[in-house]
Amino acid sequence: MKSRDEAAYVEYVGGCQDRLRRTAYLMTGDWALASDITQEVLIKLYVAWPRLDRGPGLPTYVRRTIMSSVIDLKRKQKRRREDVIAEPETLPIGDGSDGRADRDALMRALTEVPPRQRACVVLRYFEELSIAETAEILKCSEGNVKSQTARALDALRRLLDDAAWIGPIVAELEGAR
Repeated sequence: MKSRDEAAYVEYVGGCQDRLRRTAYLMTGDWALASDITQEVLIKLYVAWPRLDRGPGLPTYVRRTIMSSVIDLKRKQKRRREDVIAEPETLPIGDGSDGRADRDALMRALTEVPPRQRACVVLRYFEELSIAETAEILKCSEGNVKSQTARALDALRRLLDDAAWIGPIVAELEGAR
């Protein structure tokens, strides 16, 4: 068993913590929740650190842990929602600029997409991973990644149908597939 190299852990976390939080935010649409998930993932990483291979597979392990944590959380929330149905929280528009409003609309729409589909979109287009890398992280086939991504893009198109700016974005994302 490897020993716990605290310095290596601190260095690794320092280099990836902000990116992990941003990925968690893209999956949840909530910065506070993203921070909580990031902390949970970093705790899991710390526990596993002595037995992890710190080679090129480490980022995949960390991304997989983020995705699993968010998907598990969404499943738990869905079960809780069956007991108590509450009005969805509306996100503030911010300073009123068009760019911020568009980003807020996209984030709201992204939170409406099922977690596995959202994971595919986040990993493919925000994390800029290949289909193969995404499939490895989500532990599914490349075909599954392609179909989940297509469904997610269709859902985003429907959810943002009245937003004229979404057409070129979805077309660009689909072209990148």
